[in-house]
Amino acid sequence: MSARDLAEPFPHITTDDRAVDAVRLLAEHDLPALLVLDADGIPYAVVPGSQVVRQLVPEYVMEDPLLAPVIDERHAEALVEDLTGKTVSQWLPARAFKPPYVGPDAGTLEIAAAMARSHVPLVAVVERDGPASRLLGVVSAAGLMRHLLAAGGQA
Repeated sequence: MSARDLAEPFPHITTDDRAVDAVRLLAEHDLPALLVLDADGIPYAVVPGSQVVRQLVPEYVMEDPLLAPVIDERHAEALVEDLTGKTVSQWLPARAFKPPYVGPDAGTLEIAAAMARSHVPLVAVVERDGPASRLLGVVSAAGLMRHLLAAGGQA
């Protein structure tokens, strides 16, 4: 089966979007990770949800975990304040994963190999037409496993 057939819609953001919109997208769609596209529509980063949360925790709390119990819910507002005025590219963690992507005709094994090599559970399916690119969807690890189980008669 081709990547075009396996691809499922997946919400995404761009590097130019507001950082607060990225957090909202993750929360409202209950996503395991953020898919970030660059200005040309090419996958730029995949940011696991845990790393999005990490971006909200002040550095001084990361350095001294004993401070965490002292900070209560009244200070939660301040955690999100740091997002104000920042774009996704300004806010992204330095260790965001470069997402793998394949063309629409890629086969199942090619998708699985890209996922395994990158350690990222999402493979974007991108159709290119000269300089223009269009995201067709994403093949998730779960979607790939469902397909493989069904193909092997184990569904």
